[in-house]
Amino acid sequence: MTTALVVGAGPAGLMAAETMARAGLSVTVAERMPSPARKFLMAGKSGLNLTKAEPAPAFRAAFGEVPVGVEDALSFGHDEVVAWAEGLGQEVFAGTTGRVFPRAMKASPLLRAWLVRLEGLGVVLRRRWRWAGWDGDASVFDTPEGRVVQAADVTVLAMGGASWRRLGSDGAWAAHVDGCVPFAPANAGIAVVWSAHMARWFGAPVKGAMLTAGSLASRGEFVVSARGLEGGGVYAVSRAVRGGAAPVLDLCPDLDAAGVAARLAAVRGKASGSERLRKGLRIEGVRAALVNEFGRGMPVEAAVKALPVRHDGLRPLDEAISTAGGVGAGALDGLALRARPGVFVAGEMIDWEAPTGGYLITGALATGRAAGRAAVAWAGSR
Repeated sequence: MTTALVVGAGPAGLMAAETMARAGLSVTVAERMPSPARKFLMAGKSGLNLTKAEPAPAFRAAFGEVPVGVEDALSFGHDEVVAWAEGLGQEVFAGTTGRVFPRAMKASPLLRAWLVRLEGLGVVLRRRWRWAGWDGDASVFDTPEGRVVQAADVTVLAMGGASWRRLGSDGAWAAHVDGCVPFAPANAGIAVVWSAHMARWFGAPVKGAMLTAGSLASRGEFVVSARGLEGGGVYAVSRAVRGGAAPVLDLCPDLDAAGVAARLAAVRGKASGSERLRKGLRIEGVRAALVNEFGRGMPVEAAVKALPVRHDGLRPLDEAISTAGGVGAGALDGLALRARPGVFVAGEMIDWEAPTGGYLITGALATGRAAGRAAVAWAGSR
């Protein structure tokens, strides 16, 4: 039989393994951690947003510019992810925003069913095998039993990016793969050094606002934390912030500047600035605190519509939900490594990124499936 090696047991690696096993290859999956898919399980603690129910053009646009191999892989989208999950016995539903979740609202039942199916296909899972590069065309692993050299007819690398190291993705593999772009945080919080008066608002959610950075805008909820601003509403614009765009907060996105001015002017008497915000625009609590923090010296009308968020960049790489960087487009022919025939890459190892909201997991599954199919085709051509 044709032998296949998958390095990394996250969603991308497991999907590559299933694809190759269904094609009749003998598949071994090597995972550096004691158990597979730890980041996938962590994502499941907040509901496991598998994909997004929206028209294909809008879904594709959320990924921005991606390498050709990822572009081709994204033909595996919402409908395919739903069919895959339901094929594992996991009923799904779409929320009001189109985000798709398993009814169980967690990852563990889906992962257990998936591992059982993979075992039934003959896939062998090696745990605590840390990839340490190459010995000729074979992969080298540090294992509890010592150094292991594993040869295979085809190999799919799916070791993730460089965030959440404790879950298994540290990016150390980049030292052994040609053509890598430096890692950078994606879907990350914005770092802010707060004045003392903001401490009482740590943990408070900010709702009904719009955050803009460059060409990106988000009306999603976010949270004020001791470290800065965090949450989906912030992650959606983090790519632009990383590129140098200044984040600006609109606390009344459903009113234009004239509407804001009119409502503030309608507040009678000698009201203070905070009273005008509360009575005229219902801005109070944490939202009023943000105006006070970032809008000192600004007219209230201007601060409400265009509040500049003073910050110290994005939060560190290891705190990011995902990472940009990794194997660059120039090192790839589709999803194959140009420098190593028979070796393919999938998931966050590739230099692409997407916002949260179902796109990340779909992208990992899609590139895993595409890498597995490309490996099968390459093996067949040999």
